[in-house]
Amino acid sequence: MADITVERSGLVVQKLMQLLEKHPDGMRARDALSQLESSLELTEYERGEFKDGLPRFPRLVRFSTIDLVKAGWMRKQHGYWYLTEAGATALEEHPDATDLFKTAKVLYAQWRRDNRSPTPVPDLTLADEDLEESTAEDTLEAAQADAWDQVYQHISSMDPYDFQDLVAGLLVGMGYHISWTSPPGPDKGLDILAYTDPLGASGPRIKVQVKRRGEKTTADEVRSFMAILGDHDIGLYISTGGFTSNAESEVRDQQTRRLTLLNAERMFDLWIEHYSKIPEARRILLPLRPIYFLDHQVIDD
Repeated sequence: MADITVERSGLVVQKLMQLLEKHPDGMRARDALSQLESSLELTEYERGEFKDGLPRFPRLVRFSTIDLVKAGWMRKQHGYWYLTEAGATALEEHPDATDLFKTAKVLYAQWRRDNRSPTPVPDLTLADEDLEESTAEDTLEAAQADAWDQVYQHISSMDPYDFQDLVAGLLVGMGYHISWTSPPGPDKGLDILAYTDPLGASGPRIKVQVKRRGEKTTADEVRSFMAILGDHDIGLYISTGGFTSNAESEVRDQQTRRLTLLNAERMFDLWIEHYSKIPEARRILLPLRPIYFLDHQVIDD
C-alpha cells in the first residue's frame, strides 16, 4: 500500500491551502507545487516515482486537490490555483490538519450525492497501481496547464501591433465591425474603434485599449481610458497582465461609463469560443489545435 497516512495527507493539504492564502491573485500550479515541496521534508515514498517515470509528489498533490475543488475550497483556471473564501474560512475553522482533510472528504462525498456521481472519493492510501489508474482528472489538468503556458508565452512575445490585430480579429469573430485600428506611433489611449453594424449607424461605438504587458494595469490607467469614453460609448480594456484589485473596483463602482476589463485568460476563452468565425488572416496569429480527452464526468453522470 502507499506509504502515506491520513495525517500526512492532511498536513500536505493544509500547507497547500496556507500557501495559496498568501497569494490572493492565485499561483501557477507548477509554482505552488515547487514551493510546497520546498516547505516540506518529503518522505522516501513521496520522493519516488510512479511506474511511468513521473515524480510521485506532484501527482499526489494534484490528486488531493480534487477534494478541495469539490469541497468549494479551491478553484483552478488556466493553470492557476486559487483559494476561495470558503477555503480561507475552512483553514480558520479547522486548524487541525487531519480534521481539515477529513472535512474536505466529507464535503466531496456530499457533492457526489448531490450530483449522483458514482466516482469514488479520491483515496491517497490506495496502492500505486490503483492510484495511477485514478489520475485522469489531474493528468488532464496538467495538460491544460502546460497548454495555457505555451499560449501565454506566445501572446507575451508577440509584436504589440500583431496583438492589436489579434484583438481586432476576435471582435470580428464576435460579430463586430472594425472601423479603425491604431497605426504605429502614439495612440492617445485608443487602439481599436468598432461598431455593431458595418456603417456605425446604429448601436453604440466601441472603444478598445489593448495592453500586451506583464504587469497589472492600475486604476489610474483605467480612469485615463474612461476619460475618452463618451456618454454612449462602450469601453473594452484588454491587458494581458491583468488588473489590480483597485482597477477592478473602479469599474464595478462606475455609474456613468460602461467598461469591460479582459485579462489574457478571459480573452483566450473568447478566442476559443469564437475561433471558427475569426478571419483566417487573424486566426493564424494564435492558431489552435484541439486535443480530445475522454470526459469521464459525462460518463459518470
